[in-house]
Amino acid sequence: MGEQDGALHVVVGIDGSPSSHAALRWAVQYAELIGGGVVAVAAWELPWAYGWSASAVDPTFGRTIAERGLVNQVHQVLGESGAAQVRKRLVQGHPVEVLLREAEGADALVVGGRGVGGFRRTLLGSVSQQCALHATCPVVIVRGTVEVTDSITQAE
Repeated sequence: MGEQDGALHVVVGIDGSPSSHAALRWAVQYAELIGGGVVAVAAWELPWAYGWSASAVDPTFGRTIAERGLVNQVHQVLGESGAAQVRKRLVQGHPVEVLLREAEGADALVVGGRGVGGFRRTLLGSVSQQCALHATCPVVIVRGTVEVTDSITQAE
């Protein structure tokens, strides 16, 4: 569940897509402006959760791979020192449900404009659209082509 301690925080959805990486960079910049923290959230699901049948698989194996992927993505986007400042959460469930639940009490939910699924021509991904419609906090949708610049560099 989302953080409820009253501290300012921004939740950002991570799915490995370029737009989620841009969303992570945006969330870090915004959190710096408001003096809050960042919680990077990734959702993971068991392959058979939607009727796909597989041979016997250790369910912790999928979680381990997903957890490693989340950590690696945050490090790849922010570097070692930046990644150390971000809280990482891997939650089992559908991405929309997970992000909405994690964003309860957040100052903002930041998602990429189009994730790893869907059709190439869609302008807005289904997860970002559902989050925008149902979140209880402000939602920022970041497109993968948008560059986020350092606010300190801009001021100089």
